[in-house]
Amino acid sequence: MSSSSSSLDEKQQFIDTELKANEGSQSPLPTPVSASQPKSKPQITATAIIPIWIALSSAVIIYNNYLYNTLNFKYPVFLVTWHLVFAAIGTRVLHRTTSLLDGLKDVNMTKDMFVKSILPIGLLFSGSLILSNTAYLYLSVSYIQMLKAFTPVAILLIQWTCRLSDPNKKLGTIVFMISSGVALASQGELHFSLFGFLTQAAAVAFEASRLVMIQILLHNLKMDPLVSLYYYAPVCAAINLVFLPFTEGLAPFYEVPRIGAAILLSNASVAFFLNVAAVFLVGVGSGLVLTLAGVFKDILLITGSVLVFGNQITPVQVFGYSIALVGLVLYKTSSGK
Repeated sequence: MSSSSSSLDEKQQFIDTELKANEGSQSPLPTPVSASQPKSKPQITATAIIPIWIALSSAVIIYNNYLYNTLNFKYPVFLVTWHLVFAAIGTRVLHRTTSLLDGLKDVNMTKDMFVKSILPIGLLFSGSLILSNTAYLYLSVSYIQMLKAFTPVAILLIQWTCRLSDPNKKLGTIVFMISSGVALASQGELHFSLFGFLTQAAAVAFEASRLVMIQILLHNLKMDPLVSLYYYAPVCAAINLVFLPFTEGLAPFYEVPRIGAAILLSNASVAFFLNVAAVFLVGVGSGLVLTLAGVFKDILLITGSVLVFGNQITPVQVFGYSIALVGLVLYKTSSGK
């Protein structure tokens, strides 16, 4: 459920991808360490888990978009909060009944760490989730996926602004490629919404800030996607519940009977299983494999949005997004140099 539509897993997987791509090299920022997979966990091969992860990741986004725009359930704050509550309960059930959250043993969570690290990161996480889901009310699935390619650029700009790393020619070229590609994709968008664009841009800014903050504050912790979800889901759910009365009020609760419990339960379940799949994906894939899997998933998702929702994309967008994807792959395989 990273944006719910952009599931929590994809947020953590971005960090794990960075780690694997940077193994053996010096990064300008200390990075969090992915939890090693305990021997007691079931073993799944990369050829088995990658298609499952791609299918679940795409299904979350398509399902959420179906709720928002086909079923006309236009309450992203409520849906994100529901996903987080479901995840908070689900991770605690898995912790008691399986070995999937054995990584919790490696995390020495103190009250001071919770207040100074988990809480502020959770606040950024909530902002990212709410804004990215709100964007689906105004922009097409395909265009939003194109805009998400700008996230690495936002991360680099924050690092450079805060003097956490120094710019160089290679990274400058990558920034130019991704920025130019996203600009072309925006220029070619047939149903451009300025409010939707600014909402997604704000979501990218929140997400980039969150990723940088994780690298700074939690670099000594071993947290895989499920362990992260165990800590962040209840925090983000509580933060969202504070904002829910002021944003959507009681309206979504009145709409729940129309949508039906089965839809909401299945929707949250798909998002939750995506996070479970991410644990196995991170355990079997190299940085390059994770990057290419993500790129392939985005291409399939854009294609699927055209076929399923009738989203229109132009040749200019295809060309621009292709440039951005090349820059994205170069960034994730450049070892931060």
